[in-house]
Amino acid sequence: MRIVILGAPGVGKGTQGDRLAERCGIPKFATGDILREAVRNDTPLGREAKRYMDEGELVPDAVVLDLVRDALGSPSAHGFILDGFPRTVTQAEGLQALLAEHGIELNAVLYLDAPEQELIRRVAGRRVCVACGAVYNVSLDPSAAGEVCEQCGGRLETREDDEAGTVRNRLRVYRESTAPLLQWYANSPTPFYELEAVGSVDDVYRRLLTVVDCS
Repeated sequence: MRIVILGAPGVGKGTQGDRLAERCGIPKFATGDILREAVRNDTPLGREAKRYMDEGELVPDAVVLDLVRDALGSPSAHGFILDGFPRTVTQAEGLQALLAEHGIELNAVLYLDAPEQELIRRVAGRRVCVACGAVYNVSLDPSAAGEVCEQCGGRLETREDDEAGTVRNRLRVYRESTAPLLQWYANSPTPFYELEAVGSVDDVYRRLLTVVDCS
């Protein structure tokens, strides 16, 4: 399976993508992780991306495409999951061209949707361990150790791009930039599924399995 999972920040792309990747036995590539790794490594592309990420703006298409191309390497015909990429029509066209170079196509595009207030609550409540990178949520999945990481005891912090004000801007940018992308995929030959991302993690996962067959 070669799958793209789309949806606004906080909708659960990462959680559901991890589950599907494990079930299908294929790698998952998260654009946010790729970008943050480039920032941590202080690469030229990482420094350029950080300026946009700190303001809740979308990173330019050319930068994202270069990073994803490097991360994917030679796309496997066996399968992969892309979490949060593409985010614009230009990125989708770039991905299509990259896959065409290897003679493969996407099997499905999954669009997860949830109300904006729910998304703000989820993202603004997210906490990340500065030591090991474990992710918690103060309202949905808090650390059993309170204000420190239950895995390593590291300090938990809110990422700059998860601050409530930045989240609202991220959602505004997302809506404006990705509306044409959703229409583009809806009109493409690739199977496109819009799924409600409200309810428990298990509820959403069961909905995904109604349209994804890893066998």
